[in-house]
Amino acid sequence: MPARSFLSRPAFARLIFALFPLTALAACAGPATEPGEEGAPSGNVDLQAHTPDFARRPYEAFSRQDAVAIALREWRAWGMKVNDAPPDEKYNPPAEDKPERWPGMWQRVGEYWWLGVNADRREAAYTGKHDDVGMEFDSQRDETYAWSAAFISYIMRTDGAGLRFPYSQTHATYINAARRVSLGKSNAWAVSAEAPWAYAPRPGDLICAGRRNRRIRFQNLPAGYFPGHCDIVVAAEPGQISVVGGNVDDSVTMKHVPVTADGMLTLPNGTPVDTRYPWFVVLRVLYTNDSFNPALDRFNETPPNPVISSR
Repeated sequence: MPARSFLSRPAFARLIFALFPLTALAACAGPATEPGEEGAPSGNVDLQAHTPDFARRPYEAFSRQDAVAIALREWRAWGMKVNDAPPDEKYNPPAEDKPERWPGMWQRVGEYWWLGVNADRREAAYTGKHDDVGMEFDSQRDETYAWSAAFISYIMRTDGAGLRFPYSQTHATYINAARRVSLGKSNAWAVSAEAPWAYAPRPGDLICAGRRNRRIRFQNLPAGYFPGHCDIVVAAEPGQISVVGGNVDDSVTMKHVPVTADGMLTLPNGTPVDTRYPWFVVLRVLYTNDSFNPALDRFNETPPNPVISSR
């Protein structure tokens, strides 16, 4: 004897009809709040589910010294490349010339994604050449899978920032969050946006520029989404700072950035000292352990014969 339904067919039809507007609204809903934005819903998702225990607890305080050491460790792993040439955003080399797709390195990019962005993001499943379902994407489309912000997020999470950093696949997320902190509109994040003519970046801080000819001004922050790029400062000396960034030349690359005599990125009127990049903000990271001693770096900042790019 067949099981009897709890609802008659007319009643079942009425139920489906009543639920239809709700499902339609869900299908038409806009994208979720950007990760790292205050008030972003997380539901029952543990946003730190991918965080190793040493960073989650953490074993040691969120540290300026360790952030620089992590960045330099990754730079060395990628061959210690230095590129001080002006950027060429139109240049897109063939797949075989992209380190992010090489054996052993596409997996490394996957680790930046997995650890860098929050566990509720599909981007966490990306690698240097795969999308979130494991399909290899065309190398000429890798801009869609740009991992420079994931690299910065990876450094901060690995260093033990916990829930105090607005992890994201886009730099604009944490730039805007940092500006809300410096405006006194938020105290949720351990990062504060500072004017590049008023604050000299220290090792462990981030410096950021607009991309694709998008000129962002510090005075216009927060500014919603915009294409940008941030590097982490790893060394400072009179007239110059050294920075490391991910997804630069499809690798982790160092460059040297000129600064004023007092260490500022721009002149008082906001004009960058560096004519190659439109730096417009310094993100002062509010480390729990704020001390930094360059002598504690057990490796030389620049190897005897670094790989220098001609571009």
